[in-house]
Amino acid sequence: MTDTATRSAVGIVEDGYAAFLRGDIPALLALLDPQVSWTEAEGSAYAGTFVGHDALVQGVFLPLGEDWESFTPVPAEFFHCGGTVIAVGAFEGTHRSTGASMTSRFAHLFRLRDGRIVEFESINDTYTVRAAMT
Repeated sequence: MTDTATRSAVGIVEDGYAAFLRGDIPALLALLDPQVSWTEAEGSAYAGTFVGHDALVQGVFLPLGEDWESFTPVPAEFFHCGGTVIAVGAFEGTHRSTGASMTSRFAHLFRLRDGRIVEFESINDTYTVRAAMT
């Protein structure tokens, strides 16, 4: 794969983080395959695999917005191999009802096909997130 293809795959993932940070869910969904498989870490308040845009919005994005005053993924490094991009970083957030802040390290796995994200998996420190929620 060329440097241009690598940049393109990482660029798509970076665009997804930027859209999430702006609260622009339609722009984020435009980067995802309509039947995207989105998996949140076991032990997370949002654990599970959500297939398709509607399931993802209802199962993850809306609850995050309801539960958290702020919830910011901060990717620090990107790794690219074939159709896969891995982002390593941390979530930073403040829970709406408890007022508690947290930082939770993550690794995010993105699989891309035809310029769209078809699969996502979040691996993160769910303990620190849950602790902020209680």
